[in-house]
Amino acid sequence: MNKRTLLLAGAAMATSALTAALPAAAQTFPDKPVRVVVPFAAGNTLDTALRQVAEEFRRNTGQQLLVDNRPGGGGNIAAIAVAQAPADGYTLLLSNTSMLAINPHTFSKLPYDAEKSFKPVSGFLGASLVLAVNASAVPANNLKEFVAWTKSKPGAVSYASFTAGNSSHFAGVLLNRRAGLDMVHVPYNGTPPAVQNLVGGQVQAAFLPLLAVKPHVESGKVKVLAVSTPKRSPLLPNVPTFTEEGYPDLEIYIWAGFSAPAATPDAVIARLNAELTKALNSPEIQQKWRDIDFEPLPMSPDRYRSFVQSDSKRWAEAVKLSGFKASE
Repeated sequence: MNKRTLLLAGAAMATSALTAALPAAAQTFPDKPVRVVVPFAAGNTLDTALRQVAEEFRRNTGQQLLVDNRPGGGGNIAAIAVAQAPADGYTLLLSNTSMLAINPHTFSKLPYDAEKSFKPVSGFLGASLVLAVNASAVPANNLKEFVAWTKSKPGAVSYASFTAGNSSHFAGVLLNRRAGLDMVHVPYNGTPPAVQNLVGGQVQAAFLPLLAVKPHVESGKVKVLAVSTPKRSPLLPNVPTFTEEGYPDLEIYIWAGFSAPAATPDAVIARLNAELTKALNSPEIQQKWRDIDFEPLPMSPDRYRSFVQSDSKRWAEAVKLSGFKASE
């Protein structure tokens, strides 16, 4: 059992013990639907995953998780809506890597405080980034060969991200720095156009979710050279991790988690954590997500807080190296 598994198992046990000792009022929570504000449009993969968890939540509690899509503003619109909501546990934010760990370093001023405006509830899911390359344009079959090939073409190799100022952007910044490369960053407005241009050869490489490129790997148009998660993906068991290839700084999760308004009572947070942990640990969710390279990440509130803080420190370095500043 690895360290991450032990941490998650311990968090689940601690949450169960705490739930048994909750005040009666918290034990009856929720007695009406819980609204989850999502910073993405309906149909996004995270939105779809949340709706699957909502089914488990309803089965276990008798109440709905109502998905409230508030896209735009780099997540700021959704964040403000939750920060200003009543602190009663009935409004949650589905926050992601950018909103809590990256935006504080790219925006000179945010309309929310990533640590003080919210109270952590639980992690939600993690997914891998992969270094994918156009199979016909890139002769390399592994990361070592790709580094050597790219070094022979300074400034001529480009990599796509699904947006500027995000993990897929800064993964390339880190690889440039650690491997001594000079790849040119080409940002896109979302994953689909980045995938389209990778397949079409307008860019030679990309840092993208595995799920987005897997059909093109199967067709032979794209090769995946490394995955960012601590362990190899069961979907591509022959592809090594960046850590295996000598780049531990590129061990990157694309993650999301649940937060509540800062003044939400601890007893209500504990109740929410217990119910979300139960839903995320369900066999149905485990199986559905395994097939699409998602990993459930239930955590205690304290563990989730530490997880976010640690990730924020790592992205601070990448942002500084890139010199990137968000337009405000």
